[in-house]
Amino acid sequence: MALTRVEKERITDSRHKLRSVAESLNHVDPAKVPEYQDIQQCLEDAEKSLLGALRSDDGTTN
Repeated sequence: MALTRVEKERITDSRHKLRSVAESLNHVDPAKVPEYQDIQQCLEDAEKSLLGALRSDDGTTN
């Protein structure tokens, strides 16, 4: 099922927020954050998933 314009905007906005959080964490000492690598991986996976949703809606891949 195709994404609506509003859904696309929300997904795009969410991707920007995820990237912002990931960038902010780059300035924190990983030793001070429990499971830092897992958090970074989760943010990356979420961003990729959202990008995949946008691409499959457009009919494109990678």
